[in-house]
Amino acid sequence: MTDDPTLGLVLGGGGAFGAAHVGVLQVLEERGIRPGIVTGTSSGALVAAAYAARVDHPAIEKAARAFRWSSIARWSFRPRWGLLDTHAVTDAVHGMFGSDPLIEEFDRRFGAFATDLRARRGVVLDRGPLSSALRSTIAVPGLLPPVRRDGLLLADGGMIDNVPVGAARTLGASRTIVVRLHAKWENVRMMRTVTQTAELTADPSVVLIQPEMERMAQWTMSDVPRLIAEGRRAATTALDAAAERDSTLTAA
Repeated sequence: MTDDPTLGLVLGGGGAFGAAHVGVLQVLEERGIRPGIVTGTSSGALVAAAYAARVDHPAIEKAARAFRWSSIARWSFRPRWGLLDTHAVTDAVHGMFGSDPLIEEFDRRFGAFATDLRARRGVVLDRGPLSSALRSTIAVPGLLPPVRRDGLLLADGGMIDNVPVGAARTLGASRTIVVRLHAKWENVRMMRTVTQTAELTADPSVVLIQPEMERMAQWTMSDVPRLIAEGRRAATTALDAAAERDSTLTAA
């Protein structure tokens, strides 16, 4: 079974909520849906990178269940830009791959979405060392330091777009499966979020999967099993609904 080079998968950010992406990937695999393009922001980019590198699904689930924040950040002794240091990401990448692979060498197209702090615009990181891209997309201002790369000062992509559909389209996707991590109780800070969700729902080229995070922990890993299960539930519901609409997104 081959990947679909026109189908994109977009994984949104959300801290520990990102474990829900694991359940989504499991359902896609079971249904034979294989996006050839994947993008993500923050924790979504971490899962997206593993998918793009063809890490098998049991290994991705094992990593999610064993994940600790110390895997990506340590206390900084020079907290000028952030309280934590993200060089632990580089160590984790080396531990998984034995090296720091170049993104452009992946079989699947991958882009980590980050924010250029100086220009206040989104940037798709689809080339260069994987660790640099991941450190950039997870860099929450004030907590994790921004990354200097190619003359840019890069931080968490969620400040611009937490579900970077445009990034997937930039990489060649004409159809997309979008996973937005949300909660019914969330405080919507910008009308853009509401507008974007409505636009995605109305777009026939998009299947929108929205795992429900109500009463689940976002900054501890205590609810990872429940989050994976919720990802499975939400993906099954959304893909079944897409099948009823005869959407071509239900098969790769």
